[in-house]
Amino acid sequence: MKKDNYIAIVLAAGQGSRMRSDVAKQYMTIYDKPMLYYSLKVFQESDIDEIVLVVGDQEADYCREHIVEYYGFDKVKAIAIGGKERYLSVYNALLVAEERRSKGVYDGEHQYVLIHDSARPLITSKIIEDTMQEVVTYNAVVVAVPSKDTIKIADETGIIKNTPKRSQTYIIQTPQAFEFNLLKQSYQETMKHTDLEITDDAMIVEHGSHHSIKIVEGDYKNIKVTTPEDIAIAEMLMKVSCVIA
Repeated sequence: MKKDNYIAIVLAAGQGSRMRSDVAKQYMTIYDKPMLYYSLKVFQESDIDEIVLVVGDQEADYCREHIVEYYGFDKVKAIAIGGKERYLSVYNALLVAEERRSKGVYDGEHQYVLIHDSARPLITSKIIEDTMQEVVTYNAVVVAVPSKDTIKIADETGIIKNTPKRSQTYIIQTPQAFEFNLLKQSYQETMKHTDLEITDDAMIVEHGSHHSIKIVEGDYKNIKVTTPEDIAIAEMLMKVSCVIA
């Protein structure tokens, strides 16, 4: 029986304007290594079959030479160019993966895609393993942690309209994982609508299919580095988690 194939799409095409730096945040250093290094390292050491790295238009050669080859990330089999929006970057990576699939690179019975933001350098092997296991059962899963705070729903003027039960609210993280065909077909349906604000991968499946999405337990340390203060927090968390390499 052929094994399933798992493809990781690692997103590193954003500019990170809130970082207030001339250097894109994925290349900013944490303990003398670019932030992107840490996500790629965990996926490299996982049971993922291969990685499609998504970078900015002018960054492909740099990433290939100074990150992928320099650190020996041989599971990075392809580099895709990012789009104007995050979801378009994922779609570009899917097209690259689909082209590889058409050439017979993936020969498993099923293919699954794990999508991860490189701005989450504290991703763990356990989260990846749990995600890989759960996506086989549910075909669509997202990593999340329960919200510690009360969440309010407000209108455009800032007036609170309702308060959902805290026990039902989650902070969504990455990776998010999907069966390949489900995600691709959801994209084709969702992209017929131009008025949608897509902020994560699960929204593509939510809008493009009727498929339910399962939550996989994440980790509060799996933070997204967005502002300069987050760099210091990530360094502290890496130190206490002993993930510095």
